[in-house]
Amino acid sequence: MKNRETTRFLVVYSVIGGFLLILAAVLFAINNGPNPDSSQPPAAVSDHEEETYPEIQLVSLEDAKTALDTNTAVFVDVPDAISYAASHVPGALSIPLADLDDRLGELNTADWIITYCT
Repeated sequence: MKNRETTRFLVVYSVIGGFLLILAAVLFAINNGPNPDSSQPPAAVSDHEEETYPEIQLVSLEDAKTALDTNTAVFVDVPDAISYAASHVPGALSIPLADLDDRLGELNTADWIITYCT
C-alpha cells in the first residue's frame, strides 16, 4: 500500500514538474524572442528638418568631409559635453544645443558653420 502511494506521489509531482518546465521554456522563449520592432528596417530619414527650417541649408556628408579635409568650415558639435567627450569631429567646437543661443557670439558669422549631432 505504501509503495502504491509513493508511486502515485512521484507520478503527480513528475507531471507538475514537467508542466512547470514547459511553462518556463515558453515564457523564456516569449521574453527572449525577436523584438517585432527590431526586425523592421530602420525608418527612412525624414525631410522634416527641411520643412521646419527651409532657410538652413543641409550639407551632404561628402561636402562636410571635404570641408573638414580643407579646413573651410567650423564644425559645431551640439550634443552635451559627455557625447562630445565620447566622440566628435576633430577640431569641432562643443556648444550644446541648450547653450547655443547664449554662445552664438563665439562664432564668426562669416565662417561656414556646420552643426552636427553625434
